[in-house]
Amino acid sequence: MAIGTIDRWLSAVCFALLVGCASQAIADGDERDHEAARRLEASGEILPLSHFLSQLEPDGRMLEVELERKRGRWVYEFEFLREGQVWEYEFDAATGDLLKRKRD
Repeated sequence: MAIGTIDRWLSAVCFALLVGCASQAIADGDERDHEAARRLEASGEILPLSHFLSQLEPDGRMLEVELERKRGRWVYEFEFLREGQVWEYEFDAATGDLLKRKRD
């Protein structure tokens, strides 16, 4: 993957985490979303975001990344625009398992 592509992905991911959804981790305090994601990664509760980015095909444009608590586990949700279609991927953030892949 080219450096420019990685930079675009990381910028989009950082923005999404700043805006996004580590809701369960911050529900009890003032912790910001990106801080919660970093804390979860540092504690070993979730895998690094780079683990998931390396699995996804680089031939699309990332639209959104969210980290959410679903069904008792942390889930990364990715949305990509590929050839005019939006694809959604969900991964178990702790194990890296692909939970869902669908075209919207």
